[in-house]
Amino acid sequence: MKSGGLLPLDTGGKIRSYQILHELSRRHELTIALFYSAEKEEVQPELQSQFPGVICWAVKAPNRQSWAGRLAYAKSFLSTQPHSVARFCRPEMLHELRRLVGKEKFDLIVCDFVLAAPVIPWDAAVPKILFTHNVEAAIWRRHFQVTRNPVWKAVWWREYRTTLRMERKYARLADHVLTVSEADRQYFCDLSAADKVTAIPTGVDVAYFQPFFGAEEANALVFTGSMDWQPNEDGILFFCRKILPLIRKSIPNIALWVVGRNPSPAVRKLSQEDSAVHVTGRVDDIRPYVAKASVYIVPLRVGSGTRLKIFEAMAMAKPVVSTTVGAEGLPVSHGKDVFLEDEPAHFADRVVTLLQDKRLRENVGSAARKLVEEHYSWNRVAADCEKVFSYVMHKAAETKEPKEAGKEAQIKVDYDEHHQWNKAISRGGEL
Repeated sequence: MKSGGLLPLDTGGKIRSYQILHELSRRHELTIALFYSAEKEEVQPELQSQFPGVICWAVKAPNRQSWAGRLAYAKSFLSTQPHSVARFCRPEMLHELRRLVGKEKFDLIVCDFVLAAPVIPWDAAVPKILFTHNVEAAIWRRHFQVTRNPVWKAVWWREYRTTLRMERKYARLADHVLTVSEADRQYFCDLSAADKVTAIPTGVDVAYFQPFFGAEEANALVFTGSMDWQPNEDGILFFCRKILPLIRKSIPNIALWVVGRNPSPAVRKLSQEDSAVHVTGRVDDIRPYVAKASVYIVPLRVGSGTRLKIFEAMAMAKPVVSTTVGAEGLPVSHGKDVFLEDEPAHFADRVVTLLQDKRLRENVGSAARKLVEEHYSWNRVAADCEKVFSYVMHKAAETKEPKEAGKEAQIKVDYDEHHQWNKAISRGGEL
């Protein structure tokens, strides 16, 4: 079960879910249930030609920026659920899923993102996994910390507290919790039993994202991402206001490309105020924009989970300069395959150094490509998911019927090996 749909593949969460499902569908029979805003383009049914079992629910909800949307938020302010959940999770969905689970025989239910958790039949006699692509509460907490507007502070605080309660509740109800980084795993270990939380690293399509040698343009920076996601908007506004002016002191002819869907008026205004900033909006293919950049930037101050955008840039052999929040949870090594800088002056200095040193750019880019190519293909990620799925299903079956000792022992060995691998990559090392 997933909220928000899967298409188009224009966010990290969609890409991760789609790629894992695509790999799993080669070996397993899947039923994919989605609910999403009816306001958005009706593209989800296209999945029915790609996967054999797809159920789509288009939910009507007012636009958040409209008066109806604001009124809906005001009405939900005293609710125990986050507004982002209350907008779409409807009782009829829970009823339909309960009916489906009662009618069909499923080996496992996966709740993809905690935002879909309220419509999962948690009392069904089927093992259930909560796949958390982010620590949603951490995102709202960081919004609260960085904003100065008292009204927005109240809004973010309310979303943070309600989301935290929801994550705690469903982490405890789930038979197992998947996270996308070791940092997120530690967070959910505090909410649930540590032995039922596993980190599955993110992946990248290394065949699709390849180096475009000869395409690089001098003094060109790029940032990619969904620009209607608030952490991305905050990050690029922060970069243009605090870091770009420092870079320009050393490199006056700097150019920045901001590539991603639905840029806000504040982001669009950047290109009106500064001719060196180019805001594209949605594009069909980000690779040409990444290819022509000399440096890929990730100046995020807010966020959780892992940033697929970094792995995509690394797969294209691009040197990445990120904040620690931007690269949080990724098994990267500062100074080897990525650069991590939080202070505006240090971030600017690092970008300037890379722009002025072609050999350094090439060395870091080559190390980055090697890392993701050898360890983070989607096939490997899906295989790690399968290990956890098998473990959870067999563990749930222990209460119903006795197991063959040898088979159980092998499952435990596979699972323990998986944990050892996760520990290694969380340190940036190898087995």
